[in-house]
Amino acid sequence: MKRFIITEDGSHSLFSAQFNQQYHSLQGALNESEHIYINLGLRPALENGPVSVFEMGFGTGLNAFLAWKLADQLQKQVFYTSVEAYPVSMLEASQLNYEEATGEKGFMQLHHAPWGKETGISPFFYLRKEITTLQDFTPDRFFDVIFYDAFDPQAQPELWTEEIFTKIAAQTKPGGVLVTYSSKGIVKRALAAAGFAVERHKGPGRKAHILKAIKL
Repeated sequence: MKRFIITEDGSHSLFSAQFNQQYHSLQGALNESEHIYINLGLRPALENGPVSVFEMGFGTGLNAFLAWKLADQLQKQVFYTSVEAYPVSMLEASQLNYEEATGEKGFMQLHHAPWGKETGISPFFYLRKEITTLQDFTPDRFFDVIFYDAFDPQAQPELWTEEIFTKIAAQTKPGGVLVTYSSKGIVKRALAAAGFAVERHKGPGRKAHILKAIKL
């Protein structure tokens, strides 16, 4: 079992003892996901029509839930692929308060969706979850938006290297974007070396900076 956390905005998160990391910012799980992944990453991309999203780290499913609801709201199709090597349990997922926090319904549909198969969650949102590591994952499409939500570079240094970002860049469309909460120098340098133009943006809450990287 992972330890249950209530973050500052009232939305829930989990703590992984394995990696000694929480899944979201303690300042607010919902605020963090909306600010970084939805408003900086997905929303601008949807202005151009259907979007393919790749998420590193399905985690609690919060990013996917918000992406689904935005797709339905805007009536724009989102094809969402996510990898997760350490899935949370159904019990843990069922205790998260994301429906209450957002006023939206259907959160557990994402967790009940089968692994390894694309599932139509709604007419505008298609989800494919894979239980695997990013290193072992072979995508079957190119992506417009990357949600990069691995644990911190100190906890998972192997997921923040030039090599891993080069792999992601190879599956990202020119002009596609990668958004992440980490603005560390090693991350910026690795992204740049992999062929991304890296921008620093204001973070959510008290967090100073986050990154948006554009595939050249």
